[in-house]
Amino acid sequence: MSFHHPSFGTIADDRVIIFDTTLRDGEQSPGFSMNLEEKLRMAHALSNLGVDVIEAGFPVASEGDFESVRRIAEEVRGSVICGLARSGGKRDIESCGEALKKAERPRIHNFISTSPLHMKYKLRMEPETVLEIIASGNQKARQFTDDVEWSAEDGSRTDPDFLCRCVEVAIRNGANTINIPDTVGFATPEEMRAIFTMLRERVPGADQVIFSAHNHNDLGLGVANTLASVEGGARQIECTINGIGERAGNAALEEIVMALRTRHDQYGKTTGIETTKLLGMSRMLATITGFDVQPNKAIVGRNAFAHESGIHQDGILKNAATYEIMTPESVGWNKTSLVMGKHSGRAAFRDKLAQLGYPPLEDEALNAAFARFKDLADSKKVVFDDDIRALVDDESRDHERVHLISLELASGTKQKSHAKLEISVDGAIQYAAVSGNGPVDAAFRAIGEAFPHTAELALFSVANVTEGTDAQARTTVRLQENGKLVDGQGADADTVVSAVRAYIHALNKLLTKRERTEPEALS
Repeated sequence: MSFHHPSFGTIADDRVIIFDTTLRDGEQSPGFSMNLEEKLRMAHALSNLGVDVIEAGFPVASEGDFESVRRIAEEVRGSVICGLARSGGKRDIESCGEALKKAERPRIHNFISTSPLHMKYKLRMEPETVLEIIASGNQKARQFTDDVEWSAEDGSRTDPDFLCRCVEVAIRNGANTINIPDTVGFATPEEMRAIFTMLRERVPGADQVIFSAHNHNDLGLGVANTLASVEGGARQIECTINGIGERAGNAALEEIVMALRTRHDQYGKTTGIETTKLLGMSRMLATITGFDVQPNKAIVGRNAFAHESGIHQDGILKNAATYEIMTPESVGWNKTSLVMGKHSGRAAFRDKLAQLGYPPLEDEALNAAFARFKDLADSKKVVFDDDIRALVDDESRDHERVHLISLELASGTKQKSHAKLEISVDGAIQYAAVSGNGPVDAAFRAIGEAFPHTAELALFSVANVTEGTDAQARTTVRLQENGKLVDGQGADADTVVSAVRAYIHALNKLLTKRERTEPEALS
């Protein structure tokens, strides 16, 4: 059995479409935000990873969202580029169509709530009105593209008979992908499997469309519900890198892909994802957003392939399959290796970055990263791959408005700490000299004087990149302002400098977050 789709042509029965919504649903997470250049970098990397559909954003939400979707549609090739729209939004679908105009393969993804709870309290609409909006929304979307997806928001809590009516109307009016999300993460695997089985059996025309699963992780069942949806007939999986997303997040792309690959005997499905790039993708997102994954995170956590138990270590040494169901190399892990020293040149540094999976850097970014590498090599006995990653990730961030130029500190047991700071704000140089209760406090106060703001420090955390007393520090700073949370990260051999870099990273992200607005709910 096979399907024909306007964007993919004939799709083999064992092929699952990977729909990534990191740039849309993922970026809505509290504390997460990306600017235009960061979104473009992620979109190119997602396409390179082998993602079939990239949901680039919600064009009507803000000018920034519209521009990011437009630029991604214009520049990224290989993947379908998708924009989100409310089925009954006044300007949503037109905005999507305009933003996607230059996409190689555009998709409009429109949605409306269908559960009794949402229709009564959120939409304040009768079911018949919702059906009318489903019809008109999909008809309108087809005016801009042949690739139209429709979603039943809160679909898992929708009355089965009404859900069948909604899906039938969407198909009849031009939708060729039907998404049934577990919007609030309420469903169980058995329920999600049954929903897709029911729709495929009961809805006329169901055999002519792709069914899609979008599961949230509020009960920790996002991945399990997604795999059950595949068993029920879903052929598209909506997911995010590292599982980021609203509240407890979405089903994690890397976990789903490796579950399908590792347990092909159970699911019999394949994807187009190049799994050796999963770790690099995870780390790129963590660098951009400032959120590291937890150490025991499946697939990409630093403990995912670590074995401390003596019994486990003995088994691994004899045969890795005793305690490893996949190889570390299959998802991009390699052994921490020693790299160049202080006498290494720029060409060798560039080659090392290529080996680590980095795309070519612009000359300015490469020179800045190389200069920091030389400084690190002078102060650190041994430079590891992870040291290189930390400094390059730190340097490659796009600090659009605020950038650290220099920091001088004076501190000790018999004197109050002092910080002299020089930063660039929108291209203008600002200076500050401030004392504080310790070097970090003094440095943070200096940032506040050089660039006044109302954000409050909500979290300050320091970890080491590698082992040893000369290891680089990786600092995480969380800022809070008017209910908005952002995390920033910085790395440096000097702990206070890494803290300042993290603070400035968070401050830049907060400035980006201020510009984002959300469209009002339909009513």
